[in-house]
Amino acid sequence: MSNDSYAPLKQHLLIGLTGGIGSGKSTVADLFEKQGARVIDTDQLSRDLTRSGGEAINAIRDTFGANCIDATGALDRGKMRELVFANPSAKKQLESILHPLIRAQARKIAGSDTTAPYTLVVIPLLFETQGYQGWLHRTLVVDCPEEIQIARTMQRSSLDKTVVQAIMSQQISRKQRVVLSDDIISNDSDLSSLSSQVEIFHDKYLKIAAGTN
Repeated sequence: MSNDSYAPLKQHLLIGLTGGIGSGKSTVADLFEKQGARVIDTDQLSRDLTRSGGEAINAIRDTFGANCIDATGALDRGKMRELVFANPSAKKQLESILHPLIRAQARKIAGSDTTAPYTLVVIPLLFETQGYQGWLHRTLVVDCPEEIQIARTMQRSSLDKTVVQAIMSQQISRKQRVVLSDDIISNDSDLSSLSSQVEIFHDKYLKIAAGTN
């Protein structure tokens, strides 16, 4: 566990939601939000940090050069993706800039007042970074076959199969993710099945939250 992890926020139930690229994390998070959960999306926090004027921009420019910043002053995601895939040390440098900032922001929001019974923190690299487990109470993985991950990602983005597979190769395996998680939602069917599973876990988390608060 990283040295910037925290003790759990014991007065409010925190669930870490994770899953591989294309697994359907955002869809599941939206369904939980409709049930009344508070959702913190660390991808959105990352986008905020790397937009024009974002807190991480100066450090990224100083580390990687101005060519990784686009004309608007935001992170050039395409160029950065190419760089980190080609250079593992660059990936580690970028993570060392972004991950502590993202965790601090997530922690701040998670500790703020809310009327929601529990909070879902969406963390794509939850097990890879290992900086969150110290203060999350449970983890929930969205699972599906790898071929479905690839197809969904290609459909929603301009990335080709080779790039998607390269991204997946930098994440832990599907099997590892399932083993490490407390709870599992299977997203290999339709939206109705997914919604039913979310409702079951929502009821479970309400009961846990009642004992936590």
